[in-house]
Amino acid sequence: MASILLVDDDADFANATSELLELLGHEIQSAGDLAGARKILQERSFDILLLDLMLPDGNGFELLESVSGRNGAPHVAIITGNTAVTSLVKSVMGPNVSYLIKPIARLDLESLLEKVGNHGERDHALNRHFGVLVGESRPMLNLYKTIERVSATEANVLIQGESGVGKELVALSIHKASGAGGRFVAANCGAISRELIGSELFGHEKGAFTGAINRKSGVFEQADGGTLFLDEITEMPFDLQPNLLRVLETSRVTPLGATEDIPVACRVISATNKTEEALAFEEVLREDLYFRLAVFPMAIPPLRDRPGDIRLLASAFLRELNLENGTELSIDEISLVRLEKYSWPGNVRELRHAIHRAFIMSDPEESALRLPEQLRSPFAREAMRPTGLEAGKTVSEVERELITLTLEKTDGDKPEAAKMLGISLKTLYNRLNAYQKEEGEADG
Repeated sequence: MASILLVDDDADFANATSELLELLGHEIQSAGDLAGARKILQERSFDILLLDLMLPDGNGFELLESVSGRNGAPHVAIITGNTAVTSLVKSVMGPNVSYLIKPIARLDLESLLEKVGNHGERDHALNRHFGVLVGESRPMLNLYKTIERVSATEANVLIQGESGVGKELVALSIHKASGAGGRFVAANCGAISRELIGSELFGHEKGAFTGAINRKSGVFEQADGGTLFLDEITEMPFDLQPNLLRVLETSRVTPLGATEDIPVACRVISATNKTEEALAFEEVLREDLYFRLAVFPMAIPPLRDRPGDIRLLASAFLRELNLENGTELSIDEISLVRLEKYSWPGNVRELRHAIHRAFIMSDPEESALRLPEQLRSPFAREAMRPTGLEAGKTVSEVERELITLTLEKTDGDKPEAAKMLGISLKTLYNRLNAYQKEEGEADG
């Protein structure tokens, strides 16, 4: 059991958080301002200080300065909507500090309590960047820097990445890092029927069409002052895209059936699983709309390009399931290696589902998670397709395909490709020259 002091002037938030912490078996006291917090801290010490920096009678930094020099200083968790304060707090408290981004989820609190219970030892699986993202690989660290930079602006963002990489979580991270006062509103353009997409995006007035019995605000209105996330933007009907373009250009929406438009101010983050080449040649997105949406384009790396994050993600997913179900299953090293060797064509989503399936099938009386014999799912078509091995292909055709794929993997680095293939560089050049000769004869 941890002793906790919560300092926040939002009474509803403080009451709800206090009730949750008490249900989790911890001792909690609360204060709504600096004066009340100082009085409580004069009487006793705490394991954890949950602190909002913006208080009615001053800045929370004043309280940090008073407790930072004490013996047995509490672990400080800053309650904030803006991650820009983190470097300032670290200069006062050092590493003995965490951050909770409002709205705070139960899992975030439990992760904090577990970390403090483990004497603050660093656990990457619990390190959720921007309160959302898990991963410490180089591609993810670069992504975090990009999120920090774009969140400091008001630029619209187009997120590109394969299905399952976590595009909505990246969008939510940008929203949280920006400190926007409004809501984060998500809309899936591929899940809205053609007949209703105008109403969903822009809203409608009562009586605008059959069935419109009340006024409805669209997602642009709902996200006013915040962030609107438009997933699968390329699924929006081509002839309706000019309506979206007009809103982006004017920052005003006209609900269906309305005679006057409404001002809206929100950042628009859109997402697609299509590559830049596909956007150019498939004509799924107007060029003028693309430039409005993609003021700042971002690419999310697939899971196969950051295998070092697989065990972190798997452990994080299993921890969530353990907390939800009151279990203590763990993943052994052999299972983690198996997870790392799989290509995960369904990306992070497929990994989460695999851990969930294994959790359901594992014996609750045992301590270790038991993975299935086959990791691949029925929809993981890439993992199910045998590379180069198809009935009717010759050995030379399979060999050529293997060499081509290896060169693609090494970005054309022939010495590295030869090393991966287990052949000499001379042999590789001989094969490539033979293929070039074959192509020349075929053209002739």
